[in-house]
Amino acid sequence: MTNDVKESFSADSPPAPAALAAKVRTLAPSMTRSMQRVAEAVAGDPAGCAALTVTGLAELTGTSEATVVRTARLLGYPGYRDLRLALAGLAAHQQSGRAPAVTADIAVDDPIADVVTKLAYDEQQTLADTAAGLDTVQLGAAVAAAATARRIDVYGVGASSLVGQDLAQKLLRIGLIAHAHTDPHLAVTNAVQLRSGDVAIAITHSGSTGDVIEPLRVAFDRGATTIAITGRPDGPVTQYADHILTTSTARESELRPAAMSSRTSQLLVVDCLFIGVAQRTYETAAPALSASYEALAHRHTPRSR
Repeated sequence: MTNDVKESFSADSPPAPAALAAKVRTLAPSMTRSMQRVAEAVAGDPAGCAALTVTGLAELTGTSEATVVRTARLLGYPGYRDLRLALAGLAAHQQSGRAPAVTADIAVDDPIADVVTKLAYDEQQTLADTAAGLDTVQLGAAVAAAATARRIDVYGVGASSLVGQDLAQKLLRIGLIAHAHTDPHLAVTNAVQLRSGDVAIAITHSGSTGDVIEPLRVAFDRGATTIAITGRPDGPVTQYADHILTTSTARESELRPAAMSSRTSQLLVVDCLFIGVAQRTYETAAPALSASYEALAHRHTPRSR
């Protein structure tokens, strides 16, 4: 993990208790296995871990006191004492019913009613985690860059390409020049044309999708402002990102791959980015949006003969 990423997750004030579970889910995949054990323990039983000393938690997880302290710092807390306070707060939230425990994975023989309930909860949790972990300073900077951009290119493949297309068409409807590129060769050849004053946005949950990283790197080298929307704030894509917007995901399971849960959080970030841009460009965005509605309404109205 780069120093910049470490600093972005080590703010002057520790994250609120409600954001702790979101940080664990976001950062756990990039942790060492021993740190993952600590993170999983505190997220799974915040009340029990809040009652433990640093030595007790190290013994419970089969790790060392140093590992416990490093995990606390990676999660954004100055030390273990601050993490314990957050755990106590999270436990209080759960006991009050405001932060229910994570539901079980969807089983192959679950009744469809249970599937609906579990998916709805996971979607809600994913959105809540993403909102809690989203850096609004980074978001504001991304909004400012996009609102004044000469041109906006968006890169994504697979499920992320659908999110990229959604963002591009939203921006087009408020009068901005935006293109979503799903072909990696076209993405790179278009990125070469970017310059200072343009914006390039890469969407990749893993943060390591080569077909998305390469055009972002080219755009970065050409002087464009670059934005990464990713679930891995320490992933390779962030090396070429001026602004990082972090997403969260529900737990992946056999019947619910990462592409499904990551799309939910990506769409939330995209909507936040779009609304911010629309607010900043309201004088031109509002008439453009009205014109697009009118054009579509006219198209859907049957013509009289």
